[in-house]
Amino acid sequence: MLRVTATTVGSACKNFGWNFATDLFRNQKTMAALQQIVQNNERAQALLESIKSEASNLFLNQMIGVQSQLAARKKQELVKENANLAREIESALAQLVRLELQNGKKQIAVPGSRGLCTSAASEGPPAAPAPVTEALAPKAAKEPKEKKVKEKKAVAEKPAAAPEAPVDVGRLDLRVGKIVEVGRHPDADSLYLEKIDCGEAAPRTVVSGLVKFVPLEEMQNRLVVVMCNLKPAKMRGVTSEAMVMCASTPDKVEVLSPPAGAVPGDLVHCEGYARQPDAQLNPKKKVFETCAPDLKTNDALVACYKGAALHVPGKGNVVAQTLKNVNVK
Repeated sequence: MLRVTATTVGSACKNFGWNFATDLFRNQKTMAALQQIVQNNERAQALLESIKSEASNLFLNQMIGVQSQLAARKKQELVKENANLAREIESALAQLVRLELQNGKKQIAVPGSRGLCTSAASEGPPAAPAPVTEALAPKAAKEPKEKKVKEKKAVAEKPAAAPEAPVDVGRLDLRVGKIVEVGRHPDADSLYLEKIDCGEAAPRTVVSGLVKFVPLEEMQNRLVVVMCNLKPAKMRGVTSEAMVMCASTPDKVEVLSPPAGAVPGDLVHCEGYARQPDAQLNPKKKVFETCAPDLKTNDALVACYKGAALHVPGKGNVVAQTLKNVNVK
C-alpha cells in the first residue's frame, strides 16, 4: 500500500515538474517574442522619425529652391525696370536740353555728371529754380576719402512774360444779359439785387445802385449790357459778380439797350479794337478806370469808346434812350 502511494506521489511530482518546466519554457518564449516585438516597434519608430526628418529637409530644400527662383526672377524684373527708368531719364534729359537750347539757354557741363545744366541768368530778378539736369542724371559714384564738392544750383532765367495787351476797351468783357429776377437789396434802400442771364450755366448775381433812377418795373425782364470780368465784390453783404452799363449824368441814369435781336451771351465789340478781355480785371492795374473817361454816348445816342461804336456784330449798336454825349459807366 505504501509502495503504491509512493509511486503515485512520485508520478504526480514528475508530472508537476514536467508541466512546470513546459510552462516556464513557454513563458520564456513568449517574453522573448514580446521583447522582439518591442524592439521591432522601436526600430519602426526610429525609421518613421528618420523618414519624417528626411521629408522635412526635402520640403525645406524645395521651399528654399522656390524662394531662390522667385528672388532671381524678381531681381531680373528689377534690373529690367531700372534699365527702362534709366532710358526714360536719358530721354527726358535730352528733351529738356533740347527745349532749353531752343529757348536760347546756354548749357554748361556739370563736373562729376554726364549731363548739362542751364547757365544762370546774368540779369533780371531771381526766379524759382528750374529743373536742372544734374537732378535727372544718375548720381556719380562717391570717391573714397574725398570730400564731395557742393555744386551751386544754377537759377534758370525767368521766361519773359507775354507782352500785356494795350489798355483799351478790348480788355473789358462786355456781353448782352437779361434780367430774369430783380428786387430791392434787403439791407440797402438805394440798391437793386438782380439775377442776370449772361448766356452761362447759371445767372449772375448783380447789385446795382439804380433805385433812384430806374423804376423797378423797367428793370424786370429787360436786356442790358453787362461787364462780366470785374473782380467780384461784396456790396452790403451780397457779392456782385458783374456791372450793368449805363449812360449817366449826376441827375439822370439810363440803362444801355442792346440792339434788336440780341440774346443773352452775345458779345459786345468795339470797332477798331480787338476783343481780348482779361479773365478777371486786376484792380491794381485800373484797366476800367483808364477806359472809363473815353466811354461815352455820341450825338446819335450810340455808346462809343473814343468815338468808335460799341456793337453786337450783325445785329446793331448799343444805345441809350435820350442821353447824348454823356459818360458810360
